Amino acid sequence: MNHPDLITPVILSGGSGTRLWPVSTAERPKQFLNLIGPRSMFQMTLERCQEPDLFDLPIIVGGAEHAPLAYEQMERMETQAAFHILEPCARNTAPAIALAALACEDPHRVMLVMPSDHVIKDVSAFQDAVRQSQPLAEAQWLVTFGIEPSGPETGYGYIQQGEPIAGSSNSYAAQRFVEKPDREAAQSMLDAGGYHWNAGIFLFRADSYLQALGKYAPEMLAAAQKSMELANKDKNEIRPDESSFALAPSNSIDYAVMEKADKVAVTPVNPGWSDVGSWDSLFEISTPDDQSNVTSGDVLAIDAKNNLIHADGLEISVLGVSDLNIIANGNKLMIVPRGQSQKVKEIAAKRKR
Repeated sequence: MNHPDLITPVILSGGSGTRLWPVSTAERPKQFLNLIGPRSMFQMTLERCQEPDLFDLPIIVGGAEHAPLAYEQMERMETQAAFHILEPCARNTAPAIALAALACEDPHRVMLVMPSDHVIKDVSAFQDAVRQSQPLAEAQWLVTFGIEPSGPETGYGYIQQGEPIAGSSNSYAAQRFVEKPDREAAQSMLDAGGYHWNAGIFLFRADSYLQALGKYAPEMLAAAQKSMELANKDKNEIRPDESSFALAPSNSIDYAVMEKADKVAVTPVNPGWSDVGSWDSLFEISTPDDQSNVTSGDVLAIDAKNNLIHADGLEISVLGVSDLNIIANGNKLMIVPRGQSQKVKEIAAKRKR
């Protein structure tokens, strides 16, 4: 982290991915799975920030229980991290990002905060949007990236753009954040225009974020600071103090900071983004066969169409069925209609109980 003009990527790898149960589990959540190719989404996120004229070494923030997975996948890519921060407990994104900001040796360092479980197909378009937004972040704006909506999606939050920001080529003051809407509200926002999906990807200076956190969530900042002061450090691995970090209120960056701060910008971008938040969204970004099925593993499909069939440890044969998600992992099998996979979280929770 010795290059002041470079951006430090911050990769959040602590998610549990319960909507992709039974393949995504607490022991091996979706960001570490090869669901859409030879690399995991964690590895694809690392690849996204390999541009040497734009990015410095990344900071990884994730659960201590998943550290062996992260190290193994980074080693396979021959990639290093500036710091690997092992969260002692899950407190949502706002405290996790605070740990990364506190780890930055230069408080003016611009950080690109990214979840580790998203897919971006057009990486160059994404990197161009980051480059265009860097001067705004350096001027102490908190920048978020808005994805061009392809339909009235109810599974994402939305950002409404306000006035264009003077001197910026393609960024706007963020007028308001909208929580996940119902279908009618989502359609009305699309009809009105100027609304973007909230991808949960951010660009800002470390000190800008910490100042905002101190203003709007001072208890959270204090807990993060104390946990880092008392952290165990071994080379580039940082283990924040658990009793201190556990005192941080659990909250997302959107609720804690972005919806309250004054100087928030949105940069629209359309890079082929997906949060792969459900089996339905995995179907949408995958390449179907000639029967419009998306399959992986040992699958036989006869007179079947528009199905997602994932066979891991089980031989699956179907005949005459359509519009189903059929997911097998070891001795677990789940079948839900396509279009209903946002509810998989409920199944996973009941199975856990």
